[in-house]
Amino acid sequence: MREPDGIEAGDLVVARNRKFDAGAHWVVPGRYLGEDQHGWWIFQGSNEFISRPGAALYTSSDAVLLVPRSGDYVATFFDEQHPDGTEIYVDLAVDPDWNPIRPHVFEFHLIDMDLDVVRSSKRGVYVDDEDEFADHQVAMRYPVEVIARIRSECERVYTAVAAGQAPFDGTDTDWFKKSYENGRA
Repeated sequence: MREPDGIEAGDLVVARNRKFDAGAHWVVPGRYLGEDQHGWWIFQGSNEFISRPGAALYTSSDAVLLVPRSGDYVATFFDEQHPDGTEIYVDLAVDPDWNPIRPHVFEFHLIDMDLDVVRSSKRGVYVDDEDEFADHQVAMRYPVEVIARIRSECERVYTAVAAGQAPFDGTDTDWFKKSYENGRA
């Protein structure tokens, strides 16, 4: 993955997800916060318009997105206002990439591979969308090696989230604080 050269705190980052067949998926705007040993952090505020084919809404809680330095995932950490009690939502994904659009505006792209690891105050830690992953393996012809890689990464991330291992250990709290201190919330 290329690093986001020239990105600065406060820059606009539009996260554009697509599916393996190149179909559009979620588009979520945010503001770049900074980086640490885990990766790059992006604030995604409440009342932001987000969309995907067939769905559009205004967000109801603040979140910080972690684009990790390594691994086949991105992780979204939500504040306590999330209406479903979701605390962490990890999208298993491949082919992450940064694309500078113009000064202070970047796109972050990835291919969403269906499986999600979720930590919820109501349901605990669980894997979501296994049925979608199974369906898309056939419909979108996922390569065998990609299927194995995503299943392995899903198990690794599930274990890390369930055990509260970094970066799922509260690291996001400091990034939320930073966003609020900088007036992004």
